[in-house]
Amino acid sequence: MRRRTLTAVLMAAALSSSLSACFPLLATGAVGATMVATDRRTSGAYVDDQGIEIKARHQVESRLPSAHVNITSYNRAVLMTGEVPSEAARAEAELIVRGVPNVRKVYNHTVVAPASGITERNQDTWITTKIRTNLLNAQGFNPSHVKVVTERGVTYVFGLVTQAEGEAAAAAVSRTAGVQKVVTLFEYIAEVQPAS
Repeated sequence: MRRRTLTAVLMAAALSSSLSACFPLLATGAVGATMVATDRRTSGAYVDDQGIEIKARHQVESRLPSAHVNITSYNRAVLMTGEVPSEAARAEAELIVRGVPNVRKVYNHTVVAPASGITERNQDTWITTKIRTNLLNAQGFNPSHVKVVTERGVTYVFGLVTQAEGEAAAAAVSRTAGVQKVVTLFEYIAEVQPAS
């Protein structure tokens, strides 16, 4: 698997000299192929997750313009975070997301509150950036096997992981400055045997 990925990246680099205007497209394709190759989701689930996020976000924004709802999909399980104006809007947003094709599970962590401001959103982005750095330096798991979302200081962690990997990832996240709470939304898999 790694050999094919390396070959794809090298071919993209070689073609770049004669197709310089096309190199960004080739590089993006190679990086995308690398991400799919290291992701434990099937390629179908990976593509479905992208489509779910786009469709759900568009439908919620068009039907509930006063809500600020973030949609994150991992292995067809959807996390909803953000703020809604009422309990009725919260319930409606969840119904909208559940109606999107290929969604198999919804975690509705939206809150009834005014929409967060740019300062809060930037702070959450900064926390997520620090978490990703900590995950790169942590031992016991591959950071490409988890997805991280921070909203209002609460960090949500998705992934297809073993029990030990999940514990290592949660510990690394909880040690990050600014994280107020960690919510794990892992799907556990059997122990993975190292490649020989």
